[in-house]
Amino acid sequence: MLTLITGAVQDRSARGIAAAVSRLITSGHLPAGARLPTVRLVAGSLGVSPTTVSEAWRNLILAGAIQTRGRSGTFVSGPLPPRARLRYAQLSGARVDLPQDLSTGVPDPELLPDLAPALRRIGDGRWAGSYLDAPVLPDLEALLRERWPYPPERLTVVDGAMDALDRVAGAVLRYGDHVLVENPAFPPLLDLLQALGATVVGVPMDSAGLVPDALRQALRDYRAVALFLQPRAHNPTGTSMDESRAALLANVLLDAPHLLVVEDDHAGAIATAPPVSIGRYLPERTVHVSGFSKSHGPDLRLAAVGGPAHVLDALADRRLLGPGWSSRLLQGVLLDLLTDPQAVARVAAARDAYAARRSALLTALRARGVTATAADGINLWMAVSDQQNAMVALAAHGVAAAPGAPFCVTPLDSDHLRITAGLVAGGHDELADVLAIATVPNIRRRTP
Repeated sequence: MLTLITGAVQDRSARGIAAAVSRLITSGHLPAGARLPTVRLVAGSLGVSPTTVSEAWRNLILAGAIQTRGRSGTFVSGPLPPRARLRYAQLSGARVDLPQDLSTGVPDPELLPDLAPALRRIGDGRWAGSYLDAPVLPDLEALLRERWPYPPERLTVVDGAMDALDRVAGAVLRYGDHVLVENPAFPPLLDLLQALGATVVGVPMDSAGLVPDALRQALRDYRAVALFLQPRAHNPTGTSMDESRAALLANVLLDAPHLLVVEDDHAGAIATAPPVSIGRYLPERTVHVSGFSKSHGPDLRLAAVGGPAHVLDALADRRLLGPGWSSRLLQGVLLDLLTDPQAVARVAAARDAYAARRSALLTALRARGVTATAADGINLWMAVSDQQNAMVALAAHGVAAAPGAPFCVTPLDSDHLRITAGLVAGGHDELADVLAIATVPNIRRRTP
């Protein structure tokens, strides 16, 4: 197979290698399920750097032509319909109507604030204005600006965090642009960047967020036009960036004055870490997204976006040709929830409950020798010996988890599962027993 691949490559750039392998797959010379040679073998045979082959492999993965299976290797994908090629579809495929579905990454409905009082207070028609009214309620914009982690030049409200990322990406990215993201990253974001034709480069993380030296190296290797990151309660790892790390990253980014930073602060008020943003140091180059789905309810469909005028004005102008604005009625509900003492207390209680649930499950897992992280937010990132075997073992015990592979731009040192720890209100020891069994084959059940 190595000879077949190297013989087909005429252009030894990453794009040329990807195109040659894609032609072999389309023609049937590389059949579905075939295991590809390692990156180093291909690179050595072609006389190119492993980085070049890795980029070619990434492009093929994003196109759905090949897939990684952790340490098992890289394989030619079978024929899939377009939707099934999405990373996001791989997450939803983990849901199989099991008694305990921890694959979803959604907040606990029992911990969300009650919308009924807010709807009663603001549902009197006062929001029916002109189509030409400001897209954001003035009182809501004033409150959001007070809470923003840095003074944004422009601020608007859109229909959720992913809508914000979609609109920002559409305004600043062009086909073939290199984009830096965290590795691991949120699968729908990776799907979005793929749909725009961007070349995605994963940057390693540690317990405080992006690794500064790794970011510096990525900036040397690629002329990236944007960096997408999650400053708090990173999905899936739970990592939150502190002020010291933000300052270090901002210093590294001084060497890339053309690059735009896009921050997705999706956890919002349920994050235990304080708000932090690279925009405090690079406000003219940072777009910050503040989400309310996890804290106040996914069906509010609202997120705020703040940043430099050249990005936000382009976003707002393009939006005028579509929805124009996000529901001012829902904006009124959000304003009420952000200022009503009972709703504020409810969200604070949810934040504390999620922290307690994460801590209880993490402590139980560590007592069983399981490696996992869950520093913030509602998710837990758990290392497993084999992703597929672990998911099957969990399903046998009535538990569904999200596979780790869709989150990874490039494979990590081990396979992982994402567990929505925020949905686990009790029975942490019992669940930890089940998760430990799935983590390591043939592990014995813990005796009380």
